Amino acid sequence: MSKRIVVDPVTRIEGHLRVEADIENGKIVDAFSSGTMVRLLEEILRGRDPRDAWAFVGRVCGVCTSTHSLTSVRTVEDALDIVVPPNAELVRNLMHCVLYMHDHVVHFYHLHAMDWVDVVAALKADPKKTSELAQTISKWPKSSPGYFSDIQTRIKKFVDSGQLGIFANGYWGHPAYKLPAEVNLIGLAHYLEALDWQKEIVKVQAIFGGKNPHPNYLVGGMACSISLDDVSGINAERLAYVHQLLKQGKEFINQVYIPDLMAIASFYKDWGAIGGGLGNYLVYGDLPTKGYRDTASYKFPSGAILNKDLSKVYDVDLRKEDEVQEFITHSWYDYEGEGGKAKGLHPWKGESKINYTGPKPPFEHLDTTKEYSYLKTPRWKGNAMEVGPLARVLVGYARGREDYKAIVDKTLKDLDIPVAALFSTLGRTAARGLEAILAADWALEFYDSLIANIKAGDTRMAEMSKFEPSTWPKVALGVGHSEAPRGALAHWINIKDEKIANYQLVVPTTWNASPRDSKGQMSAYEAALIDTPVHDETQPLEIIRTIHSFDPCMACSVHLYDEEGKTISRISVLGD
Repeated sequence: MSKRIVVDPVTRIEGHLRVEADIENGKIVDAFSSGTMVRLLEEILRGRDPRDAWAFVGRVCGVCTSTHSLTSVRTVEDALDIVVPPNAELVRNLMHCVLYMHDHVVHFYHLHAMDWVDVVAALKADPKKTSELAQTISKWPKSSPGYFSDIQTRIKKFVDSGQLGIFANGYWGHPAYKLPAEVNLIGLAHYLEALDWQKEIVKVQAIFGGKNPHPNYLVGGMACSISLDDVSGINAERLAYVHQLLKQGKEFINQVYIPDLMAIASFYKDWGAIGGGLGNYLVYGDLPTKGYRDTASYKFPSGAILNKDLSKVYDVDLRKEDEVQEFITHSWYDYEGEGGKAKGLHPWKGESKINYTGPKPPFEHLDTTKEYSYLKTPRWKGNAMEVGPLARVLVGYARGREDYKAIVDKTLKDLDIPVAALFSTLGRTAARGLEAILAADWALEFYDSLIANIKAGDTRMAEMSKFEPSTWPKVALGVGHSEAPRGALAHWINIKDEKIANYQLVVPTTWNASPRDSKGQMSAYEAALIDTPVHDETQPLEIIRTIHSFDPCMACSVHLYDEEGKTISRISVLGD
C-alpha cells in the first residue's frame, strides 16, 4: 500500500510549489505538482498600449529578470512588422547570454548544489587535502590550504552556535549524500565565491539596460545609444568594461563552475538513470545571428524530440493553432463558450478566468482527481513536453550542431557515461553547465560583432518608423519567443484599435510544472518523479533533487487595484 507525502513549500525556488507523492516500497509510484499562486498580468495588460507591455511583463519575475521584457518587445515587433537594427539584436543577445551565465551559476551553487553537497560534512575535510584536490581539477587561484581552512572556520562558527544561517533546515547527514568531505568543502567555498561573482556579471545588464533587475527594453530596438566619446552614452570605456566582465565571467565558469560540476557528477552517476520523465523535449530557439526572423541562424536551434528519439527533430510553429494549446482540466480556471473546461485554447484565443474549487486551508491533501493547480496545462500537438537546458542541449545535439556535439561528447567521455544518461536528473543538471560554457563563448562573439559594426560606422540602435500608433493596422496579431534559462517562453498578443485586446504568456515552468491533462498525461515534474527512490519519507531529499534540476520559477501572484489604490479583486491562494 502506498503512502502519500507532501512537500510544501518546495524551497530554493522562485514562487510557491507544492508536491504530493505516493511512495510504495521506497519508490515514488505517483506524483502531483501544484502551483499554489496565481498570476493575472494578462488581465492587467488589457486595454494598455502594447509598447508598454514589456515593462509590465518584465515584473513577472525578478530572477529571469530580462527574459519576459525581451520576449514582449519581440511579440509587439512581430505584430507590427518591425525589424530591429543589427546592433540592437547583438546587444539583446549579449544581455541574454549574460543572463544565462548568471542564472546557471546561481542556480547550481545557491539553489541546487546543496542537494548534492553536505555542508556539515565539509567540516570533516582536511584543508591540505582539499587544496591538493582543487589544484588537480582547476587552475583557479583561490585554492590554498589556508583559504579552505578559513572557510571551514567560518562555517564551524555557524554550527557551534546552533544556527546554520543560510544553510539551516538542510537534510545534512542524509545517506543520499555521497561526496568526500574535501569535495564538500570545495563546493561550499565556491558557493560563497559565487555570491560575490554574480553581482559583478549582471553589471552588463545595467550598462546596456540602465539597471538590473528589470533592465530597459524598447519596441524597435534598445533604449541605449552608442556614443564613443559621450559620458552619457555607451562609450568606449563602458564597452571595454563589458568586455572585461565577459572575460571574467567565462573564466569563473570554466575554472570554478564546470570543474565543480564534473567533480560532483562523478560521484552521482547513478542519477544518470533517475528523473528522466517524459522523454519529450521542446525548444523554440533563440540568439539570432542574422536577424530574429531567420530562425536557421539561431545559436539555440528550435525543434521538438519525442520519446527520446534523437534521430528525428520536428519543426515547431507557434502560429499554428493546433501546435500549442493550453488545457485546464485540472486547473483552477474556467473557459467560456462551447467545450468549456474540456477544450484546449491556442494562446491567441486564451482566457484567464480564475475559479478556485480546491479545499479551504488548512488541509492534508489536495483532491488530485479534480482541479489541483493554478497552472494551466500546455501541450504541443497534444504531447506533454519538457523545456529547459536539457531540451536545448538535446535538440542542438540531435540537429548535428558541431558546438553542441563537441561539448556533449567530451562530457560523456570524461564521465564515462552513455548518451542515455542525459535523460535524467543528472543530465538536466549537467546540461545547464554545458549551456553556460556556450553562452560565455557566444557572448564574446556577439561583443566582437558589435565592436566591428561600430568601427564600420554603424551605431544604429532602434528602428522607429513604425513606433507611432498611426502607422499600425486596425487589428494585429503577434507572437514572440525566447529561450529563457528555464526553457521555451512565448508571448502572444492581439492588438485592436492601438490597444492590447488580449495578451497571453506560456512560460517554461507552465510546461514543466503543470497538472495532468484530460487524457491523464503527466507533465515533466510529475513524470520525472516516478520511480525515484526515497530513503526517508520525513527527509525527501531525492524529490527536492529532481525538482530542483528543473529550476522551478512559479508564476507571480497579484492583487488587482483601481487607479486610486482600492482593491477591486483579491485572489486567496493556498495558505493565506
